[in-house]
Amino acid sequence: MQEITQIIQQLPIDPLTGSVSVPIYQTATFVQEAPGVHKGFDYARSNNPTRLVLENLIAQLEDGSKGLAFASGLAAIDCVLKLLKSGDEIIAVDDIYGGSFRMFTHVYEKFGIKVHYLDASNPTNILHALKPQTKLVWLETPTNPTLKIADIAAIARYAHAADAWVVVDNTFASPALQKPLQLGADIVLHSATKYLAGHSDVIGGLLAVRDEALGQQLKFLQNACGNILGPWDSWLTIRGIETLPLRMEAHCRNALAVAQTLASHPLVDTVYYPGLPQHPGHEVAAIQQKGFGGIVTFTLKEDTEATAKAFLQQTRYFRLAESLGGVKSLAAHPATMTHKSIPRERRLQAGVKDSLIRLSCGIEAAQDLTDDILQSLQSIQKHTNTLIAH
Repeated sequence: MQEITQIIQQLPIDPLTGSVSVPIYQTATFVQEAPGVHKGFDYARSNNPTRLVLENLIAQLEDGSKGLAFASGLAAIDCVLKLLKSGDEIIAVDDIYGGSFRMFTHVYEKFGIKVHYLDASNPTNILHALKPQTKLVWLETPTNPTLKIADIAAIARYAHAADAWVVVDNTFASPALQKPLQLGADIVLHSATKYLAGHSDVIGGLLAVRDEALGQQLKFLQNACGNILGPWDSWLTIRGIETLPLRMEAHCRNALAVAQTLASHPLVDTVYYPGLPQHPGHEVAAIQQKGFGGIVTFTLKEDTEATAKAFLQQTRYFRLAESLGGVKSLAAHPATMTHKSIPRERRLQAGVKDSLIRLSCGIEAAQDLTDDILQSLQSIQKHTNTLIAH
């Protein structure tokens, strides 16, 4: 966390006014001294001073050579996929974000790009699936929503030996907890909407790239296709990152308390949280992460959609909403919300059951969050007992 704080402290001071806050350059174009002679900015789609500060910041935070900011996380994903051509193949985690699955399946497969989904928590699954056509290995670690952990370093070795790039969606961990480029990844992806901006008030996506040449390829695609993040949202994201270390400490602390509360409750079947020793990926996460994150997911012993919805309709601090990673706690039912675009059979194979609930633990008092969980579980227990009695 200290390293991140030091990087944040190096954000540029406005040379014109001395402003400690990065200025918002709300302009579409820039006056040139002569044709083609300018101060590094000609048109705001190509470059903008506020966005450039954010792009440099994410590159520094992730130890990359190049950073890029996009209008959404999916726009960042789209830019990466444009590196591919017809006949190329992707290996992706089976427990994948629904928006990524939708883009892979319904947008890019029709252009002749094949995607193979598998459990990446065992690196040898990746090794055995690699083929000459494999150009990308697409990881989430922790995954969304069952928080599987992939050994980035091991998988990167296998992928690079097969001349494939490794992309890591680092949204759930953030650079405060995990540095995939240090572990061998080529590209790091963030939905900046989540932990980086941190206040549920921005839609944005970020890339950080290890290799300068690859970064330039992506920069070309960003400019050519125009999926850029505007200056206002860039500023909001910068402002959010300034408190990232403090927020992540609170998220991790609260998530552990919630996970421990759930793990001891008789109505709960399985708790997914890498910080629990019984989690299958606990040891790997302890090595490659500096903390276990703010997301907790769990299933109920009564594995029905109705029971999950009954729980979600009783929570007080955990508000039912899409998204995650903000200062306010949120809850979601992936089967009908974030992952509804994934066919049920495939979803169940990846462990996303009908009763699975995803909790994004905010920065409220831990006791308030655990009390909220207990009262919500008590309410569905009463509901279940009433049904049995009748």
